[in-house]
Amino acid sequence: MATAKIIYGTAWKKVRTTALVVSAVLHGFRAIDTACQPKHYREDLVGAALKILQEEHGIKREELFIQTKYTPIGGQDLSQPLPYDPQTDIETQIKTSVQTSLSNLHTTYLDSLLLHSPLRTLGQTVTAWHTLMGLQDSGVVRKIGVSNTYDVAVLEALERDGGRRADVVQNRWYEGNGWDNDVWSYCQKHGIQYQSFWTLSGSPNLLHHPTIRAIAAAKGCTPAQALFRIAQLHGVTPLSGTTKEKHMDDAVVTEKLNLSDVQSSVAEIMQIVNPSLYDAGKGGVVSH
Repeated sequence: MATAKIIYGTAWKKVRTTALVVSAVLHGFRAIDTACQPKHYREDLVGAALKILQEEHGIKREELFIQTKYTPIGGQDLSQPLPYDPQTDIETQIKTSVQTSLSNLHTTYLDSLLLHSPLRTLGQTVTAWHTLMGLQDSGVVRKIGVSNTYDVAVLEALERDGGRRADVVQNRWYEGNGWDNDVWSYCQKHGIQYQSFWTLSGSPNLLHHPTIRAIAAAKGCTPAQALFRIAQLHGVTPLSGTTKEKHMDDAVVTEKLNLSDVQSSVAEIMQIVNPSLYDAGKGGVVSH
């Protein structure tokens, strides 16, 4: 399937996960993000939603992009059932976690598998990366990547020492970390899909910036839609975890917004977000 322009995020949905995933897909989302991490995700309830969507609504598994994560033990809640035995080696942990995910999600393959974060050492991270590469080579996983990785040196090491470039990076993209400019720029340069979370909630000042509001007024959309679209046009695939159906609709149609007639305003926003990446002299935002 074509690369999604927006992804539905399922963190912290708890018992509402099934109903919200079903609603998100029925409102147009075709990409779902989860994790094999009971602390913050109910991957099993994402799987229950996928069954409902297929059996009751005719939406087949292959019509959806499903992404999950291997979460190292430091990110797990030890008081909850773990998806793998932490006493085993890293390769076994990852393979067991993936088998848990496949069972939870009622699928035979994953569209994308991420390391939820780098491991404690770079050596362990590269070892984990080799395991993801093997899963990709076997066909069980189609894309591999990393999350919560804010050091370009780690991405370079995956390719140099691990032997393969990441397909996906998923990071916080918000004013608190300067919109992750180094990693974001690296991903753009090397053709890596950059997925963002905290896109709206983490940038209240940008969301309320007069120029964002002026773009929204000119295009008849919300400020959130304007910011999502600017992100999409500059190599960012946002996650949306909204629980409101109206906001689901708003998020899905964002990719249809044409900002070609407000390029000067978009340039102003990009000069705030990433002045080194945005070169107004080269024409700025694309029109499609």
